[in-house]
Amino acid sequence: MSSVMANNKSTNKAANPTTQKKGFSIALKIDLKTWGPFVALLALALLGVLINPAFLGLDNLSNMLTRSAFIGIIAIGATFVITAGGLDLSVGAMAAFIAGVMIILMNSLVEQFGAGVTTVLLGVGASLLLGLCAGFINGMVTTKGKIEAFIVTLGTMGIYRSLVTYLADGGTLTLDWAVRDIYRPVYYGSFLGITIPVWVFLAVAIIGYILLNYTRFGRYCFAIGSNEKVAEYSAIHVDRIKTMTYMLQGVCVALATIIYVPRLGSASGATGVLWELEAIAAVIIGGTMLKGGHGRIWGTVVGAIMLTMIGNILNLTDAISNYLNGTVQGIIIIVAVYLQRASWRKAAP
Repeated sequence: MSSVMANNKSTNKAANPTTQKKGFSIALKIDLKTWGPFVALLALALLGVLINPAFLGLDNLSNMLTRSAFIGIIAIGATFVITAGGLDLSVGAMAAFIAGVMIILMNSLVEQFGAGVTTVLLGVGASLLLGLCAGFINGMVTTKGKIEAFIVTLGTMGIYRSLVTYLADGGTLTLDWAVRDIYRPVYYGSFLGITIPVWVFLAVAIIGYILLNYTRFGRYCFAIGSNEKVAEYSAIHVDRIKTMTYMLQGVCVALATIIYVPRLGSASGATGVLWELEAIAAVIIGGTMLKGGHGRIWGTVVGAIMLTMIGNILNLTDAISNYLNGTVQGIIIIVAVYLQRASWRKAAP
């Protein structure tokens, strides 16, 4: 008798359309969370084609992906920082400062080593070391000084921006033309028809994905961003991990700068302006929670491409001025954070 009643209950539960509908909606919600950025990218690409058929031109697509590599690489570093509950507003100014120091160094090395590969490699090595040190400073002041990351990186943003302006004496630092000829392939070169910056972007994304999702360091970033106190009680070295995320961010900024400098061969106080806005926007659009505890590397990659695509579409149409690109990005950030807050409230018990 009891077995028959149990079977009837299970049958009624399985046949209940309300239950099935609820399960379907939950599955749909999870699917949209995962694939939402990719769907948005596809819709944006369709809009670009409708606005101007030249959008699908190989030259346009190659240029768009190459330009997205700068912000994309920086945004991958920012994904780790934000996932661990931090924030870095200094990335644009840091890039300008690193570019300025690298140009000065390579110009000075020409007299000793000549305008060759050795000079370029020494400049690249110095750039990576400088990015690592800059990230270390941001991380240490934030963790050991117990100061909000917003305040610390806002301060270092002003410091780096003023330093590069001082080094350029209010003007522009220009790379030696002979060195630039050797250095140009880093930006303008290609392999298998794909530009070098895109290959670097892809490599950084793959390494970042593995690091965030398949290593202890990545799990610690998720744990710290979810609840820092609980992470401390779990014997996680919170200050060390958070400092490492800022150092990783600094290395990513240096990598982006290395492939950016040969594009123009110069640096000034205006270099990297609003890069921090674009990097944060790419991270948030990609599904990483601004409050920390959840991050998506491939979502960040899609977010970076979307932002570049928006600027590209604005260039291809006269309907909206290209000068409003920053406005569009700002609106995207606000909307993305609002949607995240709405999802937090629904998830709350």
